[in-house]
Amino acid sequence: MGACLTIDEELSKLEDNIRKLKIEYETYFSGGQPRAPHDTVFRVGTAIKKLSEGVAKLSFGHRYRFNQLVQKYAVYNDLWRRRLKDKEEGRGQFGQQRRPEVEERPADGSCRVVCSNPEKEKDKVDQLLKAMIEAKRQVGERVDNIDPFQFSKFITEKTRQLRESLGCEKVQFSIAVEEGRVKFKAVKGE
Repeated sequence: MGACLTIDEELSKLEDNIRKLKIEYETYFSGGQPRAPHDTVFRVGTAIKKLSEGVAKLSFGHRYRFNQLVQKYAVYNDLWRRRLKDKEEGRGQFGQQRRPEVEERPADGSCRVVCSNPEKEKDKVDQLLKAMIEAKRQVGERVDNIDPFQFSKFITEKTRQLRESLGCEKVQFSIAVEEGRVKFKAVKGE
């Protein structure tokens, strides 16, 4: 039996496991892992259940932090469930129709995507996210701090801003590695 953890340590461990699970799912969805991270899902679920049973005994600060972690996990879990379903059914980024798009990628490994409404073009945002993760890995930068929800929000807001300022319908985003650095650009789309 290991030593009992304090509430702060248990919450930090839960937060670390959620972060680890997010990375494991991204690796799985990008093809770097053969199976979904069921062990980590079980660990996170068990920790949430254990903490939920004693939530009335937690201080306000601990309850607040716990609720934030549970909400974060719920949002990620919903996203992962939908992506797993897409993968099982061969839709979205996992479908056959996506293969030509990948083959059209320039030889230098860069990625170019044209968006007009990112909220309805989740596959394009996912493609950009995947390209960003790959580019950051290629140059040795951290990828565990990339939040898919915040990235999607950023792309949506940037598209809206550029459509207004440039008076265009579409925005072309590109991600490339140049001189050992990740370059992210957004210009008027064709």
